[in-house]
Amino acid sequence: MNDRPGLVVVAPDVRTLSTVDGLSALLIDYHLRTEAEKGRPVAGAAELPERYRAEAEDPEGAFAEAVVLVALDGGTAVGCLVVTAPADGRTEIKRLWTDPGHRGRGVASALLDAALAQAARSGARAVRLSVWRWRTGAVSLYERFGFAVTESWDERAELICMERAVEPQTPVHG
Repeated sequence: MNDRPGLVVVAPDVRTLSTVDGLSALLIDYHLRTEAEKGRPVAGAAELPERYRAEAEDPEGAFAEAVVLVALDGGTAVGCLVVTAPADGRTEIKRLWTDPGHRGRGVASALLDAALAQAARSGARAVRLSVWRWRTGAVSLYERFGFAVTESWDERAELICMERAVEPQTPVHG
């Protein structure tokens, strides 16, 4: 539940992602934290693997085929989530990240709600994601949203793969 009255989730035009205040910093924080958790800490963004650094430096290019959802609080990004285009009836959630100072305030839930709605609009039948085993809070959140552990499509150790069905959208008649 979103208990932040000023919080809004938007899907900026992918061609303007680099202009979203705070988005690049969120992506860098996500990757720095993940590398540290994997036992490969780096001192800063310049030392991140190229593919991760590219997301912060050129989000338009990195996410050209995806929808990036951004949670804004007072016009600044405090959370983000990437939803891939559907393939074989599935879409995938990537990069769900909430600024640590804004956790516990409904940011991730608001982003997940928006991602599931996006998946339904795109015609996907299922949404999948992968999460590091040690991110127990995230695993619990995904389970609350109806995701269940499924057979892995990624062979990286310590990675849990999860999936849930998408509820079709009911057309609105007016």
